[in-house]
Amino acid sequence: MRLGITGHRGLPPETERLVRRALREEVAGHGPGLVGVSCIADGPDAWFAELVLASGGRLEVVVPAEKYREGLPEEHHQTYDRLIQQAADIHRTGMVESDSRAHMAGSEILVGVVDELVAVWDGQPARGYGGTADVVAYAERTGVRARVIWPEGSARD
Repeated sequence: MRLGITGHRGLPPETERLVRRALREEVAGHGPGLVGVSCIADGPDAWFAELVLASGGRLEVVVPAEKYREGLPEEHHQTYDRLIQQAADIHRTGMVESDSRAHMAGSEILVGVVDELVAVWDGQPARGYGGTADVVAYAERTGVRARVIWPEGSARD
C-alpha cells in the first residue's frame, strides 16, 4: 500500500495531540509493508513520515522546489534533514522557488504515486492555492481516494 499525506500546518497543541493519535492508528492499520509518501513539511507531513518509519515502513519524499527547505520554519530543518536522509526515494518537481505553484506541483506528484491519500483537513476551502483542500480536490479529480482525518475537538488557529 502506498499512502500519501497532506494536511494543515501550524495546528494548536491540542489538535496536534489528537491528529498525532489518529495518524498513529492509521499507520498501525497498514503494517510494516506500508510505503508512506510525504513532502515532510512541519506538522502532519513530518508526523506521518516519522510514524511510517517507526512502524518499519518505507518513506518516499516529494520535494516541491529546490528552495523548499528554506521556506520551512528554521526549527523544523533538523527534522526535515533527518527524514530526507531516511527516504528510500525522492521525487522532485524540478522547480526552484518554493511558492504555491511548486507546492501544488509537488502535491500532484505525490497524488500520482499513491494508492490513497490521507488528508488532515478541517473541510474548509484552502487559504491559498495549493492548500489541503486543493490537494484533496485534485486527488478526487484523478481518481485517488482521499480520506479525511479531523478528530473531534480539532481546530485551526
